[in-house]
Amino acid sequence: MKKKEIGYEDIDFAKIDYLRQERTGQPEVIFCQGKTPEQVVAITESIIRNGGNVLGTKVSDAMYRFVSERVEGVIYNHTAQTFRIMRHEPATTDSYIAIVCAGTSDLPVVEEAYETAVFLGNKVEKIVDVGVAGIHRLFDKLEIIRGAKVVIVVAGMEGALASVVSGLVSSPVIAVPTSVGYGASLHGIAALLSMLNSCTPLCVVNIDNGYGAACQASKINKL
Repeated sequence: MKKKEIGYEDIDFAKIDYLRQERTGQPEVIFCQGKTPEQVVAITESIIRNGGNVLGTKVSDAMYRFVSERVEGVIYNHTAQTFRIMRHEPATTDSYIAIVCAGTSDLPVVEEAYETAVFLGNKVEKIVDVGVAGIHRLFDKLEIIRGAKVVIVVAGMEGALASVVSGLVSSPVIAVPTSVGYGASLHGIAALLSMLNSCTPLCVVNIDNGYGAACQASKINKL
């Protein structure tokens, strides 16, 4: 069958789903961890060849250097460990996503969510370092947070910030537990369980999954 008929491009080690945007509203993204630099370049070139923009996640500095030497227009976010290649600019929403985080140590997850949301054509407001240990910092930013169509809350340790925010806003809240914390945080499991057991209504994604949170937030923001 021709490539157009099967809906993907077979490049031997990968099958690039170039119709995913049309089918689901969001394009295929490259999870770079576990792939060789050569494989990431080949997948990137296939996506571009089929008319798409490119987002790569879990990108090491060495991976970025390898890709940027072979493909033009790579935008790298070291903190997020992501790269974007924007061959065409997506339409941007009038409404915005607020990304709120408890502490500076949560910034890698915040930045992954930010890069993903921007890639998908969303306006974003970041509110960082407003955790419950100094909750007055959160109250100072409530007007911005309440103005968002959807809120992503990123927190490690005990993950309490997500419950607090959800009890203060009318927008949907997507909670992202992070692996930040001391021993009994169990690499994010304590925050995950705390968020899952929240007495305020919210949704929870996997530990450190800023990408997944932004994908769902984008769909809500575009409703």
